[in-house]
Amino acid sequence: MNPKSKTALITGGAHRLGKAITLGLAQAGANVVINYNSSAEKAQKTVEEARAFGVDALAVQANISDHEAVEMMVEQAKEKFESVDILVNSASPWNNTPFPTENLDDWHLVINTLINGSFYCANAIAPMMLEKGEGAIINIIDETAFLPKPDFTAHSVGKSALLGLTRQLALELAPKISVNAIAPGPILPPPHYDEEKLAKTASETLFKRWGKREDIANTVLFLVRSNFITGEVITVDGGERYAHMELEKK
Repeated sequence: MNPKSKTALITGGAHRLGKAITLGLAQAGANVVINYNSSAEKAQKTVEEARAFGVDALAVQANISDHEAVEMMVEQAKEKFESVDILVNSASPWNNTPFPTENLDDWHLVINTLINGSFYCANAIAPMMLEKGEGAIINIIDETAFLPKPDFTAHSVGKSALLGLTRQLALELAPKISVNAIAPGPILPPPHYDEEKLAKTASETLFKRWGKREDIANTVLFLVRSNFITGEVITVDGGERYAHMELEKK
């Protein structure tokens, strides 16, 4: 599907990877609906940056773990752009969730966003895509879908479930809608990483460096444009998952 003149909705599209995806789609000619929960100022700035590419943009506040809020957000997108052709589920809280725990708040926050929120968005938008006869849904997972991370139980479980949802929706929505996932590796470092940690992480990839936001945005565009890929996941990690095998060469 050519993204030009289409409409894309990106959850968590106001900052970090979500913003890169938003601007990549806008640069490719797609109108963009930027979902945000609390980053109103960042969302408006992203709107302005997207419009600089000659497309239209709309920022919509919605906690996607709230079904009614998702329905209202999609209705606003429909009123302005008539339909949504591309959905990118990128919203992802990064909350520490050790196990066992006595506080379930973070568990519910992360799980409800990653699983319920992604499902609610796809469920609200898929009928429009089916009616038009085409559409693309892309879910942003990460390496924790394959390798769980200590003390991030909800995140690891949520990303694994999102990969499962990708495959299930690919089955349910074929042949009109493609549904795929992207698993970024070291692209954007957490704020607390020092120079030593940055260098160590880079050394643990085959390319010996961090990736760029554009690497993910370009992969999103590749999947949108592809017409014979569905139910798949593309890992964009510079070979991080296989870097340990370099030891076998020595």
